[in-house]
Amino acid sequence: MVGDNVENKIYDTDTAIRMARDMELDLVEISENSNPPVCKIIDYQKFLYERKKKDKEQKAKAAKSIVKEIRFGPNTDEHDFNFKLKHAIKFLEEGAKVKAYVHFKGRSIAYKEKGEIILLKFAQELENYAKVEQLPKLEGNRMFLHLAPLPKKK
Repeated sequence: MVGDNVENKIYDTDTAIRMARDMELDLVEISENSNPPVCKIIDYQKFLYERKKKDKEQKAKAAKSIVKEIRFGPNTDEHDFNFKLKHAIKFLEEGAKVKAYVHFKGRSIAYKEKGEIILLKFAQELENYAKVEQLPKLEGNRMFLHLAPLPKKK
């Protein structure tokens, strides 16, 4: 058994439980796989509260990744392509990831090559702003391309 105000040594279960009750704390098993199991006398509710608080802090510090979607059709013309390209550049400069996809309706699924060409051209135009996370991949009636912003140079 380990803990504050406790001599670190081996105790039988009844003695350990009695010691925890006398201190008005909880006996918590830390490592059950060791022989003998390691236990600690702590205030379990306080422990849970502090762990929840730490998790919340870590989550707040974690970088939030935003994913913006850009949709194309298999017959997207040059003007629309350039318009969407400008939006993608703006999103990438803001630090958001971009998920571009070609949506095939009905029989247009026969033109998978057109969709792949559009997405590869899109990735090529954005090579100065982003790196490709996932090459064009067909899932159902959509072909996806995932792009992540390049790290900012100092």
